[in-house]
Amino acid sequence: MNIETFYNYCLSLPGTSEDFPFGEETLVFKVMGKMFALTNIETFESINLKCDPVKALELRATHEEVKPGYHMNKKHWNTVSMSGGLDDEFITELIKHSYDLVVANLPKKDREKL
Repeated sequence: MNIETFYNYCLSLPGTSEDFPFGEETLVFKVMGKMFALTNIETFESINLKCDPVKALELRATHEEVKPGYHMNKKHWNTVSMSGGLDDEFITELIKHSYDLVVANLPKKDREKL
């Protein structure tokens, strides 16, 4: 997956916005103000995605491209290498899982807006 595909997919999800709260090189995608994906736009070597803790452990055990979240809560975040070892469809599923986890934890009134 290239950065343009990543960018377009993230923004296609309802209620998504982009932000640069950690500096001009770190692109963050949020749903209703809550982060679900981030990456370095200069290098696009990896993306950080929220993940169910049990699923996170399974993914790390079965895919060498999936590591505990770099500079994130390692229980709830994964860093996914964009080196080409994972296909776009799988990465898209991981992004959607991250988005869905964040949406599920939003207040009911915010979920209803989506």
